[in-house]
Amino acid sequence: MIDFTAVAVVFGLIVIAELPDKTTLAGLMLSTRFRPSYVFAGAATAFVLHVALSVGAGSLLTLLPDRLLRVVVAALFLTGAALLLFRKEDGDGDGDGHRQPAGQSFWKVAGTSFGIILVAEFGDMSQIMMANFTAHYQDPLSVALGSVAALWTVAALGIMGGRALLRVVPLHLLTRVAAGAMLMMASLNIYQALTG
Repeated sequence: MIDFTAVAVVFGLIVIAELPDKTTLAGLMLSTRFRPSYVFAGAATAFVLHVALSVGAGSLLTLLPDRLLRVVVAALFLTGAALLLFRKEDGDGDGDGHRQPAGQSFWKVAGTSFGIILVAEFGDMSQIMMANFTAHYQDPLSVALGSVAALWTVAALGIMGGRALLRVVPLHLLTRVAAGAMLMMASLNIYQALTG
């Protein structure tokens, strides 16, 4: 059964964490060069694979005893919050703004987008978050649904003009909100480990 609360929490926190990330800028950059629908198709496919790997890793964590699991998840959330708070800001990544000729094939553009997004996302904050959420909720399907929806939303926002959104909402604010949310999740897991 799908836990809609878990889906909503995962969706919200991953969107917040990914908006200031390189994924948004990569989608924007690719869409200035290629047909946006082709870019989205490649990115969306890469995100499905990324989510499957992350949720699988999180499912392995659930094999730990409950208290140890809570401590490990809390440590991972604390690490994620620290990475968000202390990382260097990504570069502009704007590119030259020239769109390739309309004759670019779907497979070539989607394949390029798939490769760039897949490589960019390995070891990314969202991967840590998805594994943590899977271990925390012990509901891989709900975490996967929330994660895929969040990553597709961020990709679409990036492709449709992520830079405009970042002009309205300051990057440092998004980063701090995501880090604060991860600190809250770490605190909850520490509390559950101590009282459970």
